[in-house]
Amino acid sequence: MNPYHDAFRVNQILRLPSCSNRIVAVLPAYNAEKTLVATLAEVPTGCIDEVILVDDCSTDRTVELAREMGLTVFVHPRNRGYGGNQKTCYGQALEHGADVIIMIHPDYQYDSRIVPLAIGFIELGICDVVLGSRIRSRREALAGGMPLYKYLSNRFLTTVENIALGQNLGDFHSGFRVYRRSVLERIPFERNSDDFVFDTQLLVQAVRFGFRLGDIPVPVRYFPEASSINLKRSVRYGLGTLGTLAVYWMDCLGLRQSPLFSQTEPSR
Repeated sequence: MNPYHDAFRVNQILRLPSCSNRIVAVLPAYNAEKTLVATLAEVPTGCIDEVILVDDCSTDRTVELAREMGLTVFVHPRNRGYGGNQKTCYGQALEHGADVIIMIHPDYQYDSRIVPLAIGFIELGICDVVLGSRIRSRREALAGGMPLYKYLSNRFLTTVENIALGQNLGDFHSGFRVYRRSVLERIPFERNSDDFVFDTQLLVQAVRFGFRLGDIPVPVRYFPEASSINLKRSVRYGLGTLGTLAVYWMDCLGLRQSPLFSQTEPSR
């Protein structure tokens, strides 16, 4: 699945130093050796200032390849899980002075060509969080290889979340995300789960803190090397999503305060 030459270097997509906002891409990686080059090679030239890859104890050459490409690399001494990986990603992005943080899965599932378009909604002040929606239409989603059970569960959960949170997003469960710095400064994401429900918790927190969410369509690919969770973990993720909504409403109604929604002081 790698149509690109391995000579790709990160300076091909970095921006000129004169640009105002500092754009940092974070890549939560696990065994991404086969897809890392292709993922970044599709990012349009000059739209990112730094690429940070956080490796969660890969057993292949992900770390070596990332360093050869010129990425900033952090390696977990032990596997922390998908949510735990993101915690390191966002913490490092803030420490590295990011004004806008974009998460790109290095598994070549999401079309990286939309990176500058998604960033634009943040820089124009239209949104504080931008998601890449995989489901512009049912036909495209299924034709792209999304399993039917994933499509149906996504539609159900996204509908429930839109109603519960007062939003109108097309895909609450996309792994392609862009954040304004202030979002990750205020939200206590370190208190979130280390598992996949981290993604849901972060969006629910963004709503609770009054940030503006939006999305744009993003083409996706499903193939063996693209990361995915099995049916059992999908069920657990779905239950975790519904549980997070319940926690949100109990906090909103003053029935039970949750540490997920206790504001943190902005980092410096």
